[in-house]
Amino acid sequence: MLIEAAPRLVAAGADLSWNVAHDVDALLRYPFMRNAFLAGAVAAVMCGAIGWFAVLRGETYAAHTLATVAFPGAGGAVYLGFAPLLGYFGFAVAGAGLIAWLSPGGPGRAERHSAAVGAVQAMALALGFWFVSLYRGFLSSLSGFLFGSFLGVTRDDVAVLAVTAAVALAVLALIGRPLLFASVDPRVAEAAGVPVRAVSFAYLVLLGCAVAEASQFTGVLLVLALVVVPAATASVLSPRPSIGLALSVAFALTAVWAGLAAAFFTDRPVGFWVTTVGFAGYVLARGFAALRTRHLRRAVVA
Repeated sequence: MLIEAAPRLVAAGADLSWNVAHDVDALLRYPFMRNAFLAGAVAAVMCGAIGWFAVLRGETYAAHTLATVAFPGAGGAVYLGFAPLLGYFGFAVAGAGLIAWLSPGGPGRAERHSAAVGAVQAMALALGFWFVSLYRGFLSSLSGFLFGSFLGVTRDDVAVLAVTAAVALAVLALIGRPLLFASVDPRVAEAAGVPVRAVSFAYLVLLGCAVAEASQFTGVLLVLALVVVPAATASVLSPRPSIGLALSVAFALTAVWAGLAAAFFTDRPVGFWVTTVGFAGYVLARGFAALRTRHLRRAVVA
């Protein structure tokens, strides 16, 4: 199978040239790369939109924890003979539900939510390494789960990711307004009749789905590079929700596609490149924002 031969094809290396048409043809020559670009686009759109709310709500720690939860899910799926994708989604969504259940409302909810997230993360790491110890053959794929890989993305995986993203984005559109209200001021939203706890639970499930998709490319250790960094970059450039969401999706898409291309031509982990591209964009955005603020201050003084 071509997927099985993919590591040898990438290891052989493709020469990057100044001929854009030649480079694009090299990137899209193999089915596994076309699948990776399609799946990456789907994941970027989903993670960009859902990740924007994660930054707004201060849920970046929860995103990292759900990625950690996805690690034993992938390991357990491989141990039982199932596709890793099933474990990613199953455990990430279950972890989101567990965090929501262990995070009661009332005074001090933020502190108790953080404690619940930390407890779930600790248990998830323990389960992940337990599965590794049970099935030692899994060790050969450990780096792929931790740091990401695009070599095993199949057409079926693309279909699963696309359907999941479509459903998740539809739910996000339905709860978008109350979620935004609850994210900006949960107490006022609750007083206005918004079911804050239910909306928060639904969002955590969506975040779990986004993390599961991002893990396919960044690995569980670098999942914030796709879920959080593009959204953080967008929030630096614009406080408006509509513009911020659009920028977050665009930055996530750029990071994934550029990361896939760099990984193909350099034979280095795709998670490293996605993270590098995303972080470079964030640094540039912060620099641009600082220059813009300085210019406005000088204009006011003048």
